[in-house]
Amino acid sequence: MPLYSADALVLRTYPFGEADAVVVFLTPDRGKKRGVAERARRPKSSFSGALAPLTLVRVAYFEREGRDLVGLNYAERVRSPLGVASPEALGYSHYFAELLDEWAPDADVDERVYRLGVAMLDALMTGVPVEPLARYFECWLLRLQGVYPTDLELSVEAEHFVDASRHLRPAELGELSVAPHVLRELEYCHRVVIRQLLDRDMRSLRVIQEMRRVPAN
Repeated sequence: MPLYSADALVLRTYPFGEADAVVVFLTPDRGKKRGVAERARRPKSSFSGALAPLTLVRVAYFEREGRDLVGLNYAERVRSPLGVASPEALGYSHYFAELLDEWAPDADVDERVYRLGVAMLDALMTGVPVEPLARYFECWLLRLQGVYPTDLELSVEAEHFVDASRHLRPAELGELSVAPHVLRELEYCHRVVIRQLLDRDMRSLRVIQEMRRVPAN
């Protein structure tokens, strides 16, 4: 029963039994894993604060032959959007984590996808504007999967953003001048592509849409 330790991005957590939880997490060297965190849903659990979506954690887990779920010994929080990012950024952290979960097959190693997720976490925590960051993330995730359409009918401004995203780091997006209507154009186009590929909309989009309806103070 080998024991592994690694840095990992938490993608999703859901209840399991009376007090346990299943944690979906992405590692750089062994791909996506699903593990049981025993007693994680109890008030004084050692996992408290470490299982929010897009949290970077240090995990230790063991695998049993013939079982899909690994056993999580611990998950120690390294960096998390909780308590640092704005409410809007937290909403997008769920969106990024959900898309990573959808596109990262179990145990299929792709360190580039992991690095993209970590880059999104760091960008959210340092206050990079979320709208261009989301469009940047969609461009890169679709590109890494080899499914970014080459026949999208985009405006010149939108094409410029897509081309610029190939060379910019997330932290540099704040320096890129892009009009709100261009971001909406890209959002619509990317959403159509993602819906066609996954045959559904992202659940986390509802949270983002609700936040947009709340007027700023």
